[in-house]
Amino acid sequence: MSEVEQFDMTPFMHPLATRGARPYFRPMQSAPLSIGKLARLTDVKIPTIRFYEQIGLLPEPDRTESERRVYGDAAVRRLSFIKHARQLGFSVEAIRALLALTDDPDRPCEEANALAAEQLAEVEEKISRLTALRAELQRMVAAGCHGRAGDCRVIEALSDDSQCEHGRPLNLAEV
Repeated sequence: MSEVEQFDMTPFMHPLATRGARPYFRPMQSAPLSIGKLARLTDVKIPTIRFYEQIGLLPEPDRTESERRVYGDAAVRRLSFIKHARQLGFSVEAIRALLALTDDPDRPCEEANALAAEQLAEVEEKISRLTALRAELQRMVAAGCHGRAGDCRVIEALSDDSQCEHGRPLNLAEV
């Protein structure tokens, strides 16, 4: 059975799904996966999978007699969850807390809501800083010249932080 055929293509909605939620497809019980197959199936690199095991986001997998890691459907779901959370910018500690909630589905959802709200605030702050960076770069480009480098307004602005309109130099690394 190919990796694609390992999923039941009948849509399934969680009974508590909210309006507008998309269905997901239930994985069928499949043969154990090697770390390479798990990596291909989830589009997560092997060293990243090992890292997630080391820090406890993924449980230690079962091993064959030859000590090779083998994974099941639960690992696919958990790794997909972690990958999606990372794509949304959640920290490792926030993901750990969200996974604890998935492991105990009877717990209240307020903690997940709070973590999502916190992440949203961080994203909005980053957007604000990026908007300021864009404005500063637009100002530098607009003030640029077409003569000698010695007369270049871009080089002049980069050489002198006091020319920054926002009071302090902006730093893309902070975004």
